[in-house]
Order: sequence, then structure tokens, then C-alpha cells
Amino acid sequence: MSAAPETPAVPPAPAIDSRAFRNALGSFATGITVMTAMGADGVPVGITVNSFSSLSLDPPLVLFCVARSSQSLAAFSSAPGFAVNVLADDQQELSVRFSRRDLQDRWGGLAVDTWDTGAPILKGCLAVLECDRHDLLDGGDHVIVVGRVRRLESRADGRPLLYFRGAYATVG
Repeated sequence: MSAAPETPAVPPAPAIDSRAFRNALGSFATGITVMTAMGADGVPVGITVNSFSSLSLDPPLVLFCVARSSQSLAAFSSAPGFAVNVLADDQQELSVRFSRRDLQDRWGGLAVDTWDTGAPILKGCLAVLECDRHDLLDGGDHVIVVGRVRRLESRADGRPLLYFRGAYATVG
């Protein structure tokens, strides 16, 4: 019986400058979503997120990341479900509205639907996925929220709202 080969020692990673890191990550264009849920107190919450990704086709899982410092973390950690609202290129105002630090009046004047989980569904989005909260995982200074998709709708027309190098962008 032969011994397993030794794994070579890897030197410790050098410190990464946080501004250089952000600039490098900004080179990856991302779509923009607004994640919504119903808080335990019956008050809806919503945040703009570009750290959204598909995770699995079978079962249908998606994930997004919430900063540990976010005022909305408690709601997304305790709500049984949430909605992913994928923004269209004409919905930049919604992205700005739900990215503000103050949680006052994010919902004023908005017409929303609700589906099974009670999470607010924004109108006019390219796609909406309603999810049951599947898991919460450690992600450093963020919490990774994994959801199992229970319902979805998507439009065949429209273009996505994107974020690239610190600014809004669109396809084409």
C-alpha cells in the first residue's frame, strides 16, 4: 500500500487592497435584483442586491448575499420565504429606492402583488422567483441566503438593468 502524496505547502495569501479588490470585482457586470420579504412584524422589507446567483437546477436553488450590517438581515434570516425581483433596464429608480440606507418609505406609491410566502412582488420586472428559505450560510462579512424556488414568472421581452464598474449599464 503506497502512501498518499504529500500536499505541497501553500504560502499564505498576501493582503489584498480592498479598493483594488472592489475595482476588480466591478469588472464583472451583474444584473440587479430587489430582494423582498415580509418581516416577522408584518412590515415588508426590500433591498437592492447584485450578489444573486443560481445554485442548482435540481432542486431549484438560488442564493444571494446580505451584509451582516444590513438592517434587513434579521427579516431575511427569519422570514420563511423571499422574492427575487429581477429588474428591467427601465427600473433604475427601484434599484436606487431599495438601496437607500434609510428604510423609510421604500414602499410608498408602489403597487405590489403577493404570492404564497407573502413577500412583496414588484410589478414590471423581467423575472420574479418566489422562494422558500432553504439555508443560511456564513459568508464572511455577509450571510449567504439560499432559497428553493417555489414559483416563478418571467417576461419574454425587455432588457436587464446591469451594474458595471460602479455605474448602471444596459445591454446594447
